Amino acid sequence: MIDNVIKFLMIFPVAAGILMLLTRKKAFDDFMLFLYGILHFVSSCYLVFFVGKESLKTQYGASFGDLNANVAGGQYFALDSLNSVFLIILSFVFLMVIIYNIGYSRYLPNLKPVLNANCANKNICLYQLMIVAFVWAMTGAILCTDLGIAWVLVEATTLSSAYLIYFNRTKNSIEAAWKYVFMCSIGIALAFVGIIFLNIASGNVNSLNFSELQAAAKSFDPLWLKLAFVFILFGFGTKMGLAPVHFWLPDAHSESPSPISALLSATLLNSAFLVILRVFNILNAAEHSFYGRVMLAVAGFLSLFVTAVFIYHIKNYKRMLAYSSIENMGILAIGTALGGVGYLAVILHLVGHSLAKASFFLTSGNVLEIYETKNVKSVKGLMKADKKTGWLWLLSFLGICAFPTSILFISEFLIIKTMISKGQYMLCACFALLLTVIIYGMARVVIKMTFREVSDEKREMVDDNRKKITPSMYLPQVVMLVIVFVLGVYIPDCLNDIIQGAYKVLLGAM
Repeated sequence: MIDNVIKFLMIFPVAAGILMLLTRKKAFDDFMLFLYGILHFVSSCYLVFFVGKESLKTQYGASFGDLNANVAGGQYFALDSLNSVFLIILSFVFLMVIIYNIGYSRYLPNLKPVLNANCANKNICLYQLMIVAFVWAMTGAILCTDLGIAWVLVEATTLSSAYLIYFNRTKNSIEAAWKYVFMCSIGIALAFVGIIFLNIASGNVNSLNFSELQAAAKSFDPLWLKLAFVFILFGFGTKMGLAPVHFWLPDAHSESPSPISALLSATLLNSAFLVILRVFNILNAAEHSFYGRVMLAVAGFLSLFVTAVFIYHIKNYKRMLAYSSIENMGILAIGTALGGVGYLAVILHLVGHSLAKASFFLTSGNVLEIYETKNVKSVKGLMKADKKTGWLWLLSFLGICAFPTSILFISEFLIIKTMISKGQYMLCACFALLLTVIIYGMARVVIKMTFREVSDEKREMVDDNRKKITPSMYLPQVVMLVIVFVLGVYIPDCLNDIIQGAYKVLLGAM
């Protein structure tokens, strides 16, 4: 049964994409995209919370979170205790983005009068089609059990999302798309070299299956294994947005349509991170984890430093959110480097960041629609211009900055606690200082945008544009923010099971 659900997740979007490509009617594409979002979420919930969980228990006679009870599905695509949490995050955020897109797509920039009707219809159809392709590639990258297939699917995310970044067809968006393709192509090439080195290190193990590599890791050549991890970390780290290979991210996230920015930040970065985690588990199994931890810690702190430097004088609010994504990927890398309870912090932070950042980016779409600018100085009095958007903007900021009761408060608290318990006081001080600078930099922007008066010259434009914001452009953010703040107090048993399962897999690989 579980194999059939996975096959459905991988085959349905292909069939839907072909129909969308042949039909090219906006109404039909809207329907197919919404249907895909619903079916993806229902299938993922059924897979993770019902058949997947029971299949693992039946097949292995163990709990969902046990290390040995970690694979259920086919040969190349399967569910395990680690990728379950990544899948459910992707599915839920995708559904929220699709709901938001119902209202947002009516006013996409490429539907302006400068374009004729046929051109506008073609552009919006390609936009919908590429979203389907993008989510399909991310789903495959999360569910695949083979490093080679993961490499192919991560590259597929680049090809499918490049058009989405370029969609607005401005000078900046074209530049961002080319930078994205160029940087990610370099990254994927580095990752390929790392896969070759890993194959050399594995000796007689003629496989790239994650489980088989992890089982035989102690027999691997240490030199080639360490070299492989360096190339894979920087290769897939490019896609994850870790410094110093993060240069594409601020441009791509800030120039994309807001629903795409939400998918890029809340789901794409996670997909690349999962591949890094799986290779790190192999390094752990080979008993060379210290080397990997140092590399992850350096990349993590460098990501925080880069964010702290650039966010302090930020002028573009969507670019600010992009740098915040770099910061949070750095926090995930640091938590992984710490190990122990740090692993639990990583899973909690992954959930919280995905939801809060998706909410932040979707709300930025409302701000852009109302003010028609991304310039911080040109946005004044958001709370008075549109109170609902103003509150969503403020609460998204509080959620992403770990304000209690945000689940991010719990994850960052656990990381600091782990550093102190291990006697890493200097690292803890640096971590706290960098986070403080970043929060202060973001707070300056958010407060200025939210509480100042709307300028007289923009008041009429703001009043007209506010009418374009539909209920579907508020609801997803409300749902995600409620979850972010509730999870900081109470985590339902069904969600706690998959969080604990992922945590035990990472902890058992030590």
